[in-house]
Amino acid sequence: MVLTSALVTPPLQGYTVLAVEHAVAAPLASRQLADLGARVIKIERPGSGDFARSYDTAVGGLASHFVWLNRGKESVALDLKSEFGHDALHRLAGRADVLLQNLTPGAAERLGLGADELRARRPELVVCDISGYGAHGPYAGRRAYDMLVQAETGLISVTGTPEHRAKAGIPVGDIAAGTAAVTAILAALLARARTGEGAHLQISLFESLAEWMGYALTYTAATSREHARAGTSHQAIAPYDAFATADGPDVLIGVQNDREWTRLAIEVLGRPELATDPGFATNAARCAHRDRTDAAVAAGIGALTSADATRRLDEAGIANARLNTVADVLSHPQLAGRWCRVSTPGGPVRALRPAGVPTGWQRDPGAVPALGEHTAAVLAELGLPRVPDQTSSIP
Repeated sequence: MVLTSALVTPPLQGYTVLAVEHAVAAPLASRQLADLGARVIKIERPGSGDFARSYDTAVGGLASHFVWLNRGKESVALDLKSEFGHDALHRLAGRADVLLQNLTPGAAERLGLGADELRARRPELVVCDISGYGAHGPYAGRRAYDMLVQAETGLISVTGTPEHRAKAGIPVGDIAAGTAAVTAILAALLARARTGEGAHLQISLFESLAEWMGYALTYTAATSREHARAGTSHQAIAPYDAFATADGPDVLIGVQNDREWTRLAIEVLGRPELATDPGFATNAARCAHRDRTDAAVAAGIGALTSADATRRLDEAGIANARLNTVADVLSHPQLAGRWCRVSTPGGPVRALRPAGVPTGWQRDPGAVPALGEHTAAVLAELGLPRVPDQTSSIP
């Protein structure tokens, strides 16, 4: 889709998402919906709020997870065990287009937020439940956190070096589920525009991350073999790894086909004989002789400075990358123009604009809310101007 640079109405403007959420998966989904223009009303525990608020104090006294996941939302603090809070919550649900929740298993039903109950009154409502393992099956009632789901889906078994297993350094299970939830919610809203009917969506971290494991699952199902952990290398491609340069910085090289290997051998390594040597000429041969392949590449790259290696690889059309730190990414030239400022209770912070959103849809991202910042205003919309003392927490 091509949009002009002039600001147009964001696609989800006019939609309201009621998010009874905490931690990562559901907040990621609702933040992406907010980035697309939806009004997101976030329900939090009085006094402590979303427990991700207290993960750390790295961002001007605020938690980095919370700042990342909660821009553009309205925070409403409600004691959902109280009669007042329960009534306010259901009034909000009666006005929402989407109800998104990732409470502990069974908690939504105890609060009267079960999809069957809500949609019996409002068939047009889209209800999205995010859980660890889903509503059915032997694991349905189990608590699940990102690391545990990485273990259960086999991700940890294929991540790390041959000697040491490792989990991914970011919460990929939560991210997988949050991303799947956004896709499903958008599809449900599109279907509702045609039929008038909402939907009950059930997203689990386990199923979402298992889908991300599809390549490894397909390989093992077909061969009855487990993939060995390969560090920065690749089980089925060679050369595909990090190689040290003469002045220190590693360069990562990925050769995807035999034509690229020929260019690498001739134009970068200066060893044309490797292009036709039967021990290197095909990817299957290079994988079978991975030690020799990697040694040949390491010797050639090790004789070049980082700048020379990158220049030669680029000129030869060989995919390569630097082994960046997180600090390097903050000043990455490819992200120039992608940064914006987000207001928070601790002061403005840098954040990336949402990926893939056309310029014409983009707005300055909304602020990260203080706990309960919008309680009075939102309750006033419901005709409930007085907020009683609230001391209980979400179950």
